[in-house]
Amino acid sequence: MAQASTKEVIKTVEDLYAKVPSLPTNARDFLYKVTPWVTLIVGILAILGSVSAFGLSAVFSPFAAMGGSAGFAAGLMIAAALGIVEGVLMLVAFPSLRKGEMKGWNLLFWAEVLSLVSSVVLISLTGVVGSLIVFYLLFQIKSYYK
Repeated sequence: MAQASTKEVIKTVEDLYAKVPSLPTNARDFLYKVTPWVTLIVGILAILGSVSAFGLSAVFSPFAAMGGSAGFAAGLMIAAALGIVEGVLMLVAFPSLRKGEMKGWNLLFWAEVLSLVSSVVLISLTGVVGSLIVFYLLFQIKSYYK
């Protein structure tokens, strides 16, 4: 049952990107080759940055509450927790991405979904636009994974 819903979500997003122009083949080949390594680096940085943000928000949230910004502090803690999960998903995806397995691509897709949710929680337009670009790049190389 869970597999069907995952496929449905991916298909829905894929349909949105179907009308967008494709990258040239050499750009897609390059993107396919570097994706595992970029995923590894970004996954490590996401975990380190999110743990730091989580710790800082825990320290400063009482002060934010006194200043009337408790909602922002709570949003930052939620985004940091999502960032940790996103980083772990990326690290788990790395071996499968190197082998060209669809499992790795799916994990990377869900990591990006978490990134989008985190950007919405933080009300970050830049983060939302970045996620939309990453989804575009992901769907450009989806056919490379089996």
